[in-house]
Amino acid sequence: MHDEPIDPFNGDPADPTAGLDDPGDDATPDPLTDVERQDVLEDLADLEIYQALLAPIGVRGLVIECEDCREPHYFDWDLLRGNLRHLLNSGRPRVHEPAYDPDPDHYVTWDYARGYADGVHDTLTEGTEDEPGTPTAAE
Repeated sequence: MHDEPIDPFNGDPADPTAGLDDPGDDATPDPLTDVERQDVLEDLADLEIYQALLAPIGVRGLVIECEDCREPHYFDWDLLRGNLRHLLNSGRPRVHEPAYDPDPDHYVTWDYARGYADGVHDTLTEGTEDEPGTPTAAE
């Protein structure tokens, strides 16, 4: 099983993106800082939780508003995970393109996913924590 989608042009000498992965020596990106690296690792961990909670109810992935082109980009779970791992390993994001004709009803934002996960967590822990004013066994 692959962690990310298979490149249909892998090994093809006519690959239209061949030069994009090799920007040259003068364009070598700075490595991720420790803080940036930790942020990406946290995003990967969050993504696992979001997928576990949202995929069973029909959510196919997340939508992200692209800062470069000012358009929403729809990422399925595996593609987003692959992009984050690529960023973690290479220090630079992948070249991207908007998805072809995605159904926006099947994607949610990071904020929605985070709020949903927080709501599930709060519901599961409700009543399990000692409430103020409730005597404990030690009292």
